[in-house]
Amino acid sequence: MKRKYFRNALPVAALLAIWPSAGAQAQDAPPAAKAAIQAKVTELKQSLAANQKALLQYAWVETTEISLKGEVKKTERKECRYGTDGKVIKTDIAGAAPPPAAAAPAGGGGRRAGRGGGALKKKVIENKVGELKEYMGDVTALVKQYVPPDSEKIQAAAQRGKVALDKETVPGVAEIAITDYNLPGDKLRISFNAPAKQLAAVNVDSYLGKEKDTVTLAVRFASLPDGVNHPAETLLVAKAKQIQVKITNSGYKK
Repeated sequence: MKRKYFRNALPVAALLAIWPSAGAQAQDAPPAAKAAIQAKVTELKQSLAANQKALLQYAWVETTEISLKGEVKKTERKECRYGTDGKVIKTDIAGAAPPPAAAAPAGGGGRRAGRGGGALKKKVIENKVGELKEYMGDVTALVKQYVPPDSEKIQAAAQRGKVALDKETVPGVAEIAITDYNLPGDKLRISFNAPAKQLAAVNVDSYLGKEKDTVTLAVRFASLPDGVNHPAETLLVAKAKQIQVKITNSGYKK
C-alpha cells in the first residue's frame, strides 16, 4: 500500500451565488461594530485551535470522486490519521477503482497505420493526463491556503478591515465574510455556530493562474458524539477545466 503525507489536507467546491462587499463594510464600520467583529474573530480563532487539537486523536475514511465534464473518471478511498507532526497520513485502501483504460484505436488503416495512429493517440492521452495532474496539483496547493481556515490570516484580514459580519440566516450561526483573504479579490465565507463553538460551513471563491481560472470550494461540517467538528463533505469545482472533486469523510474513530 502506498502512503502519502499531506499537511491538514482536506478535501475539496461550490460557488456562492452572491458575495457581500465585506471589505467596504468593515472599513466603514463604527468603533462598536469593529469591536463586535474582533470579538467574533477571537472566538472563531479559539474554536479552530481547540477543535483541531481534539481532531488529532481520530482516524477516518476519505472517499474522493473526481469528475471531468460531468463524468466520473476516478474514485479513491483512503484511511486517514494524523501523525505525531500534525500532518495527515493517508493510506490507500485496496479495491479502489482504477482510472478507465484508453479505448483501442479503430482498425481499417492497415497494420502500419494502425500502429502509428495508436502511438500518436497514446502520446496525446499521456500529454493530457500529465497536464491534468499538474493542474490538479496547483488546485490542491491553492485549496490548502483556505482549508482549514488560518486563524492568523483571519486576524490579519480583520486588522485590514476586510472582515464583516453578515445577518444571521440561521439563529446562532454567525456569517463571517472575508475578502482578500489569500489573494486579491478572493472571497472566504465562514458559517460559525457560536453557541456550539463549531464550524457549520466554509465557502471559497478564488482563482488560479494569470488567467484567473475560477476555483470554488464548499465544505459542509458535521459533529461527532463528543462534539468534535469535522469536514463531512467537500465539493471543489475548477470551472475552466470542467473538473469537479467530491470528498466525503466518514467512519471517524479514535
